[in-house]
Amino acid sequence: MDPIKINGHCIGREHPPFIIAEMSGNHNGSLERALAIVEAAAAAGAHAVKLQTYTADTMTLDLEEGEFFIDDPENLWQGKSLYRLYQEAATPWEWHEAIFKRCRERGIIGFSTPFDQSAVEFLETLNVPCYKIASFENIDLPLIKKVAATGKPLFLSTGMATLAELDEAVRAAREAGCRDLILLKCTSTYPADPKNTNLRTIPHMRDLFGCQVGVSDHTPGIGVATAAVALGATVVEKHFTLNRADGGVDAAFSLEPAEMRTLVVETERAWQALGRISYGPAEDEKPSLKHRRSLYIVKDLKAGDVLTAENLRAIRPGLGLPPKYFPIVMGKRVKRDVPRGTPLAWELLL
Repeated sequence: MDPIKINGHCIGREHPPFIIAEMSGNHNGSLERALAIVEAAAAAGAHAVKLQTYTADTMTLDLEEGEFFIDDPENLWQGKSLYRLYQEAATPWEWHEAIFKRCRERGIIGFSTPFDQSAVEFLETLNVPCYKIASFENIDLPLIKKVAATGKPLFLSTGMATLAELDEAVRAAREAGCRDLILLKCTSTYPADPKNTNLRTIPHMRDLFGCQVGVSDHTPGIGVATAAVALGATVVEKHFTLNRADGGVDAAFSLEPAEMRTLVVETERAWQALGRISYGPAEDEKPSLKHRRSLYIVKDLKAGDVLTAENLRAIRPGLGLPPKYFPIVMGKRVKRDVPRGTPLAWELLL
Protein backbone atom coordinates (compact mmCIF):
# COMPACT_ATOMS: atom_id res chain seq x y z
CA MET A 1 0.00 0.00 0.00
CA ASP A 2 1.28 3.45 -0.88
CA PRO A 3 1.78 5.91 1.97
CA ILE A 4 -1.00 8.40 2.59
CA LYS A 5 0.18 11.99 2.73
CA ILE A 6 -1.54 14.61 4.86
CA ASN A 7 0.02 18.06 4.98
CA GLY A 8 3.51 16.68 4.47
CA HIS A 9 3.11 13.80 6.93
CA CYS A 10 3.41 10.30 5.48
CA ILE A 11 1.29 7.53 6.97
CA GLY A 12 2.25 3.97 6.19
CA ARG A 13 4.10 0.90 7.39
CA GLU A 14 7.43 2.34 6.24
CA HIS A 15 6.94 5.42 8.44
CA PRO A 16 6.71 5.96 12.20
CA PRO A 17 3.19 5.74 13.64
CA PHE A 18 0.98 8.76 13.08
CA ILE A 19 -0.18 9.95 16.51
CA ILE A 20 -3.52 11.73 16.92
CA ALA A 21 -4.35 13.57 20.15
CA GLU A 22 -8.15 13.56 20.49
CA MET A 23 -9.32 16.68 22.31
CA SER A 24 -13.02 15.77 22.41
CA GLY A 25 -14.59 17.48 25.44
CA ASN A 26 -11.37 17.94 27.38
CA HIS A 27 -11.43 21.69 26.73
CA ASN A 28 -13.95 21.79 29.60
CA GLY A 29 -15.75 24.72 28.00
CA SER A 30 -12.68 26.97 27.69
CA LEU A 31 -11.14 28.11 24.40
CA GLU A 32 -7.99 29.05 26.31
CA ARG A 33 -7.72 25.48 27.56
CA ALA A 34 -8.40 24.12 24.08
CA LEU A 35 -5.49 26.14 22.70
CA ALA A 36 -3.30 24.99 25.58
CA ILE A 37 -4.16 21.39 24.67
CA VAL A 38 -2.90 22.05 21.14
CA GLU A 39 0.32 23.49 22.55
CA ALA A 40 0.82 20.51 24.84
CA ALA A 41 0.07 17.98 22.11
CA ALA A 42 2.60 19.59 19.78
CA ALA A 43 5.23 19.71 22.53
CA ALA A 44 4.63 16.01 23.27
CA GLY A 45 5.30 15.09 19.64
CA ALA A 46 1.78 14.29 18.46
CA HIS A 47 1.25 14.74 14.73
CA ALA A 48 -2.36 15.88 14.88
CA VAL A 49 -5.08 17.22 17.15
CA LYS A 50 -8.62 16.11 16.42
CA LEU A 51 -11.82 17.84 17.41
CA GLN A 52 -15.44 16.71 17.29
CA THR A 53 -17.88 18.88 15.36
CA TYR A 54 -21.49 18.73 16.46
CA THR A 55 -24.08 20.47 18.60
CA ALA A 56 -26.41 18.85 21.10
CA ASP A 57 -29.26 19.52 18.69
CA THR A 58 -27.54 17.76 15.79
CA MET A 59 -26.88 14.73 18.00
CA THR A 60 -30.14 14.04 19.82
CA LEU A 61 -33.35 15.44 21.32
CA ASP A 62 -33.66 17.55 24.45
CA LEU A 63 -35.40 14.88 26.50
CA GLU A 64 -34.60 13.73 30.03
CA GLU A 65 -36.26 10.34 30.18
CA GLY A 66 -36.24 6.86 28.69
CA GLU A 67 -33.55 6.05 26.19
CA PHE A 68 -32.46 9.71 26.19
CA PHE A 69 -31.28 9.44 29.81
CA ILE A 70 -28.18 7.49 30.92
CA ASP A 71 -29.24 5.23 33.76
CA ASP A 72 -26.41 2.74 34.04
CA PRO A 73 -24.16 2.62 37.12
CA GLU A 74 -21.33 1.21 34.98
CA ASN A 75 -21.48 4.13 32.56
CA LEU A 76 -18.96 6.95 32.98
CA TRP A 77 -21.74 9.45 32.26
CA GLN A 78 -24.38 7.96 34.56
CA GLY A 79 -27.14 10.39 35.56
CA LYS A 80 -26.95 12.68 32.51
CA SER A 81 -29.26 12.99 29.58
CA LEU A 82 -27.69 12.58 26.16
CA TYR A 83 -28.55 16.17 25.36
CA ARG A 84 -26.84 17.60 28.48
CA LEU A 85 -23.80 15.39 27.90
CA TYR A 86 -23.37 16.63 24.35
CA GLN A 87 -23.94 20.22 25.45
CA GLU A 88 -21.10 19.85 27.93
CA ALA A 89 -18.71 18.06 25.59
CA ALA A 90 -19.30 19.97 22.35
CA THR A 91 -16.57 22.16 20.89
CA PRO A 92 -18.25 25.43 19.83
CA TRP A 93 -18.05 25.81 16.09
CA GLU A 94 -16.78 29.36 16.43
CA TRP A 95 -13.66 27.99 18.17
CA HIS A 96 -12.62 25.71 15.32
CA GLU A 97 -10.86 28.31 13.21
CA ALA A 98 -8.73 29.53 16.12
CA ILE A 99 -7.84 25.97 17.16
CA PHE A 100 -6.87 24.94 13.62
CA LYS A 101 -4.83 28.13 13.27
CA ARG A 102 -2.92 27.27 16.44
CA CYS A 103 -2.31 23.77 15.07
CA ARG A 104 -0.78 25.21 11.91
CA GLU A 105 1.37 27.57 13.97
CA ARG A 106 2.71 24.63 15.96
CA GLY A 107 3.34 22.47 12.90
CA ILE A 108 0.70 19.82 13.55
CA ILE A 109 -2.45 18.85 11.69
CA GLY A 110 -5.82 20.01 12.92
CA PHE A 111 -8.93 18.15 11.78
CA SER A 112 -12.23 16.87 13.12
CA THR A 113 -14.94 14.25 13.28
CA PRO A 114 -18.18 15.57 11.78
CA PHE A 115 -21.33 14.03 13.17
CA ASP A 116 -23.80 15.18 10.52
CA GLN A 117 -23.74 16.59 7.03
CA SER A 118 -23.94 20.22 8.15
CA ALA A 119 -20.73 19.68 10.12
CA VAL A 120 -18.99 18.44 6.95
CA GLU A 121 -20.11 21.55 5.09
CA PHE A 122 -18.83 23.74 7.91
CA LEU A 123 -15.47 21.97 8.11
CA GLU A 124 -15.04 22.30 4.36
CA THR A 125 -15.17 26.09 4.76
CA LEU A 126 -12.14 25.73 7.06
CA ASN A 127 -10.31 23.56 4.53
CA VAL A 128 -9.54 20.71 6.90
CA PRO A 129 -7.02 18.28 5.35
CA CYS A 130 -8.74 15.05 6.43
CA TYR A 131 -11.71 13.64 8.32
CA LYS A 132 -12.65 10.95 10.78
CA ILE A 133 -15.89 8.99 11.08
CA ALA A 134 -16.62 7.99 14.67
CA SER A 135 -17.54 4.44 15.65
CA PHE A 136 -21.13 5.38 16.48
CA GLU A 137 -21.50 6.85 12.97
CA ASN A 138 -19.90 4.02 10.98
CA ILE A 139 -23.40 2.83 10.02
CA ASP A 140 -24.40 6.32 8.76
CA LEU A 141 -23.71 5.64 5.11
CA PRO A 142 -25.01 9.02 3.86
CA LEU A 143 -22.58 10.78 6.21
CA ILE A 144 -19.72 8.55 5.09
CA LYS A 145 -20.50 9.30 1.47
CA LYS A 146 -20.65 13.03 2.18
CA VAL A 147 -17.19 12.96 3.74
CA ALA A 148 -15.75 10.63 1.10
CA ALA A 149 -16.96 12.94 -1.67
CA THR A 150 -14.52 15.61 -0.45
CA GLY A 151 -11.72 13.36 -1.73
CA LYS A 152 -9.73 13.86 1.46
CA PRO A 153 -8.13 11.10 3.55
CA LEU A 154 -10.61 9.41 5.85
CA PHE A 155 -10.06 7.68 9.19
CA LEU A 156 -12.96 5.39 10.02
CA SER A 157 -13.39 3.88 13.48
CA THR A 158 -14.68 0.33 13.51
CA GLY A 159 -16.12 0.11 17.04
CA MET A 160 -19.24 -2.10 17.32
CA ALA A 161 -19.37 -2.71 13.55
CA THR A 162 -20.03 -6.23 12.34
CA LEU A 163 -18.00 -7.40 9.39
CA ALA A 164 -21.02 -6.85 7.15
CA GLU A 165 -21.52 -3.30 8.46
CA LEU A 166 -17.85 -2.54 8.04
CA ASP A 167 -17.93 -3.84 4.48
CA GLU A 168 -20.88 -1.54 3.75
CA ALA A 169 -19.03 1.44 5.23
CA VAL A 170 -15.85 0.76 3.26
CA ARG A 171 -17.78 0.25 0.02
CA ALA A 172 -19.76 3.46 0.60
CA ALA A 173 -16.57 5.43 1.19
CA ARG A 174 -14.80 4.06 -1.87
CA GLU A 175 -17.75 4.38 -4.17
CA ALA A 176 -18.18 8.02 -3.14
CA GLY A 177 -14.59 8.87 -4.00
CA CYS A 178 -12.41 8.06 -1.00
CA ARG A 179 -8.98 6.85 -2.13
CA ASP A 180 -7.09 7.25 1.14
CA LEU A 181 -8.88 5.19 3.78
CA ILE A 182 -7.52 4.16 7.18
CA LEU A 183 -9.60 1.92 9.41
CA LEU A 184 -9.12 2.38 13.16
CA LYS A 185 -9.62 -0.72 15.29
CA CYS A 186 -11.69 0.52 18.21
CA THR A 187 -13.55 -0.75 21.24
CA SER A 188 -16.42 1.62 21.98
CA THR A 189 -16.41 1.48 25.77
CA TYR A 190 -15.15 4.33 27.93
CA PRO A 191 -12.71 3.43 29.31
CA ALA A 192 -12.05 0.23 27.39
CA ASP A 193 -10.68 -2.99 28.85
CA PRO A 194 -7.55 -4.37 27.15
CA LYS A 195 -9.17 -7.82 27.29
CA ASN A 196 -11.84 -6.57 24.85
CA THR A 197 -9.44 -4.91 22.43
CA ASN A 198 -8.72 -7.90 20.13
CA LEU A 199 -5.70 -6.40 18.39
CA ARG A 200 -5.16 -9.53 16.31
CA THR A 201 -7.95 -8.12 14.15
CA ILE A 202 -5.57 -5.45 12.82
CA PRO A 203 -3.60 -7.54 10.28
CA HIS A 204 -6.75 -9.44 9.33
CA MET A 205 -8.61 -6.20 8.67
CA ARG A 206 -5.68 -4.82 6.67
CA ASP A 207 -5.59 -7.86 4.41
CA LEU A 208 -9.37 -8.11 4.12
CA PHE A 209 -9.99 -4.52 3.06
CA GLY A 210 -6.65 -3.73 1.42
CA CYS A 211 -6.09 -0.55 3.39
CA GLN A 212 -4.05 0.75 6.26
CA VAL A 213 -5.28 0.05 9.77
CA GLY A 214 -4.63 1.91 13.01
CA VAL A 215 -6.11 1.94 16.48
CA SER A 216 -8.41 4.33 18.31
CA ASP A 217 -7.62 3.33 21.86
CA HIS A 218 -9.69 4.09 24.96
CA THR A 219 -7.77 1.86 27.36
CA PRO A 220 -5.69 3.39 30.18
CA GLY A 221 -1.98 3.80 29.51
CA ILE A 222 0.00 3.10 26.36
CA GLY A 223 0.46 -0.68 26.40
CA VAL A 224 -2.39 -1.45 24.01
CA ALA A 225 -1.35 1.23 21.53
CA THR A 226 2.25 0.02 21.52
CA ALA A 227 1.12 -3.56 20.94
CA ALA A 228 -1.09 -2.36 18.08
CA VAL A 229 1.92 -0.87 16.33
CA ALA A 230 3.74 -4.18 16.71
CA LEU A 231 0.83 -5.77 14.84
CA GLY A 232 1.05 -3.25 12.01
CA ALA A 233 -1.03 -0.25 13.11
CA THR A 234 0.11 2.87 11.27
CA VAL A 235 -2.05 5.30 13.27
CA VAL A 236 -2.68 5.67 16.99
CA GLU A 237 -5.44 7.88 18.35
CA LYS A 238 -5.68 8.58 22.09
CA HIS A 239 -7.81 11.07 24.01
CA PHE A 240 -5.66 13.83 25.45
CA THR A 241 -6.00 16.26 28.34
CA LEU A 242 -3.78 18.63 30.26
CA ASN A 243 -4.55 17.03 33.62
CA ARG A 244 -7.00 14.24 34.44
CA ALA A 245 -7.53 15.75 37.88
CA ASP A 246 -9.18 18.75 36.20
CA GLY A 247 -12.09 16.50 35.29
CA GLY A 248 -14.23 16.65 32.18
CA VAL A 249 -16.36 14.20 30.24
CA ASP A 250 -13.38 12.32 28.76
CA ALA A 251 -10.68 12.92 31.35
CA ALA A 252 -10.82 9.44 32.90
CA PHE A 253 -9.51 7.71 29.77
CA SER A 254 -7.26 10.48 28.43
CA LEU A 255 -3.49 10.74 28.43
CA GLU A 256 -1.66 13.62 30.08
CA PRO A 257 1.24 15.41 28.30
CA ALA A 258 4.06 13.30 29.78
CA GLU A 259 2.14 10.13 28.91
CA MET A 260 1.54 11.36 25.36
CA ARG A 261 5.26 11.97 24.96
CA THR A 262 5.95 8.45 26.17
CA LEU A 263 3.36 7.13 23.71
CA VAL A 264 5.10 8.92 20.83
CA VAL A 265 8.50 7.55 21.84
CA GLU A 266 7.46 3.98 22.64
CA THR A 267 5.25 3.46 19.59
CA GLU A 268 8.09 4.67 17.37
CA ARG A 269 10.41 2.22 19.12
CA ALA A 270 7.89 -0.57 18.52
CA TRP A 271 7.77 0.39 14.84
CA GLN A 272 11.56 0.47 14.59
CA ALA A 273 11.76 -2.93 16.26
CA LEU A 274 9.58 -4.56 13.59
CA GLY A 275 12.38 -4.35 11.04
CA ARG A 276 12.35 -7.26 8.60
CA ILE A 277 12.73 -11.03 8.67
CA SER A 278 16.37 -11.47 9.57
CA TYR A 279 18.71 -14.20 10.86
CA GLY A 280 22.37 -14.02 11.75
CA PRO A 281 24.20 -11.14 13.42
CA ALA A 282 22.91 -7.67 12.70
CA GLU A 283 25.55 -5.15 11.72
CA ASP A 284 25.53 -3.68 15.22
CA GLU A 285 25.91 -7.17 16.72
CA LYS A 286 29.06 -8.13 14.80
CA PRO A 287 31.46 -6.59 17.36
CA SER A 288 29.81 -8.80 20.00
CA LEU A 289 30.76 -12.01 18.20
CA LYS A 290 34.18 -11.96 19.84
CA HIS A 291 32.50 -12.27 23.24
CA ARG A 292 30.84 -15.61 22.49
CA ARG A 293 32.17 -18.78 24.12
CA SER A 294 34.89 -20.69 22.32
CA LEU A 295 37.50 -23.35 23.09
CA TYR A 296 40.55 -22.16 25.03
CA ILE A 297 43.60 -23.87 26.47
CA VAL A 298 43.28 -23.35 30.24
CA LYS A 299 46.55 -24.97 31.37
CA ASP A 300 50.08 -24.69 30.00
CA LEU A 301 50.76 -27.56 27.58
CA LYS A 302 53.94 -29.09 26.17
CA ALA A 303 54.27 -30.32 22.62
CA GLY A 304 52.58 -33.74 22.38
CA ASP A 305 50.25 -33.24 25.38
CA VAL A 306 46.74 -34.64 25.03
CA LEU A 307 43.68 -32.36 25.17
CA THR A 308 41.39 -33.21 28.10
CA ALA A 309 38.48 -31.67 29.95
CA GLU A 310 41.01 -30.39 32.49
CA ASN A 311 43.11 -28.38 30.04
CA LEU A 312 40.45 -27.33 27.49
CA ARG A 313 37.25 -25.44 28.25
CA ALA A 314 34.55 -23.46 26.48
CA ILE A 315 34.92 -19.93 27.84
CA ARG A 316 34.64 -16.36 26.70
CA PRO A 317 35.90 -14.67 24.49
CA GLY A 318 35.07 -16.16 21.12
CA LEU A 319 38.41 -16.26 19.29
CA GLY A 320 38.87 -20.04 19.45
CA LEU A 321 37.07 -22.91 17.77
CA PRO A 322 33.30 -23.05 18.47
CA PRO A 323 32.28 -25.23 21.45
CA LYS A 324 30.59 -27.73 19.12
CA TYR A 325 34.06 -29.10 18.28
CA PHE A 326 34.82 -29.98 21.92
CA PRO A 327 34.04 -33.71 21.59
CA ILE A 328 35.95 -33.90 18.30
CA VAL A 329 39.21 -32.45 19.63
CA MET A 330 39.17 -34.39 22.91
CA GLY A 331 42.14 -36.81 22.95
CA LYS A 332 44.06 -35.04 20.20
CA ARG A 333 47.63 -33.85 20.82
CA VAL A 334 49.10 -30.37 20.44
CA LYS A 335 52.03 -30.02 18.05
CA ARG A 336 53.88 -27.36 20.10
CA ASP A 337 54.06 -25.79 23.52
CA VAL A 338 50.86 -23.87 24.19
CA PRO A 339 50.52 -21.37 27.07
CA ARG A 340 47.36 -21.07 29.16
CA GLY A 341 44.89 -18.58 27.60
CA THR A 342 45.51 -19.58 23.99
CA PRO A 343 42.44 -19.92 21.75
CA LEU A 344 42.27 -23.37 20.21
CA ALA A 345 42.82 -23.50 16.45
CA TRP A 346 43.10 -26.47 14.07
CA GLU A 347 46.72 -25.64 13.26
CA LEU A 348 47.70 -26.30 16.90
CA LEU A 349 46.72 -29.98 16.61
CA LEU A 350 48.67 -32.94 15.35
